[in-house]
Order: sequence, then structure tokens, then C-alpha cells
Amino acid sequence: MHKILVSACLLGEPVRYNGADKFCDHEFLQQWTRDGRIVPVCPEIAGGLGVPRLPAEIANGTGGASVLAGDGHVLDSDGRDVSIHFIDGARHALELARMNDVRIAVLKEGSPSCGSSYTYDGTFTSARVPHAGVTAAILQQHGIRVFSETQVAEADALLKELEAL
Repeated sequence: MHKILVSACLLGEPVRYNGADKFCDHEFLQQWTRDGRIVPVCPEIAGGLGVPRLPAEIANGTGGASVLAGDGHVLDSDGRDVSIHFIDGARHALELARMNDVRIAVLKEGSPSCGSSYTYDGTFTSARVPHAGVTAAILQQHGIRVFSETQVAEADALLKELEAL
């Protein structure tokens, strides 16, 4: 049985920077939970950040891959560099994925950790850039397909393909 790495906030855990969740009541997520497929993760908590915490964005809109390469930085809204927490959290998520032979992840879109198709540009003005977050980037670099909470049906289709092989 294939397992799926899922952002803890999508599962209703209050781990977001503001202490909230982003519960996703998608039927496939609920089925995966019943089936015991879910591997929950909050990379920011795993990386040592608390709840609540200041919001953070990837500076200069460079994306998670640049942070992993040491060229980019994640800054909180006070300008403090919190990159190491995001990198440590991404490594933790990758290790969880490896331990559970995960090939699919469903992560919270827009997050500087979990965003798969966009993050914010580092200006804290809600301006989007088409770059993955730090965790999404490391998972993608290691062959794990990352989907957002709006792509759960696509993730389930891939799951069914993998299980048919």
C-alpha cells in the first residue's frame, strides 16, 4: 500500500504560523486517512519553529530550490533569516518520505515550505511567484510528485496508476 505525505494543516492540525489549520475535507483525503495511507508533516514545526510564529516568505521571489542551494533565504516579517528552520524541516519531510516509501505528496499551496506551483515573493504583499517552497522543492528533487490541496483528484489518479503497476 502506497503512503502519501500530507501537510498537517490540511488534516486539521493547528500548525500554521497564526495557529490555524487549513482543513481540506476532500473525499480522497478522508479515504486515505481511513486506509492508513497518510504520513502527516509540518516542515516548519519539524524545523524548530513554534506556533504561533511570524509569517515568512522566500526573499526576492527566488523559490525553495534557491534556499536549498544556499543562494536564497527565507525571512520572517521582521526580517529575521529563518532559512535553516525551513531547510531542516524540508530534510525531515524528505526523511519521512523515504522511511515510508512515499512517491506522492499533497502539500499546502502558497506556503514557503509546501507551495508546489507558487509561493509569495518576499514582500509580504500577497504577490505570487511561480516557484515551489523549500519542502516541495526537495521532494521534487528526489522524484516525489507534489500536488496542492486543489489537486487531490490528480494525486489519487497517480496513486491508482502506481498501484496498478
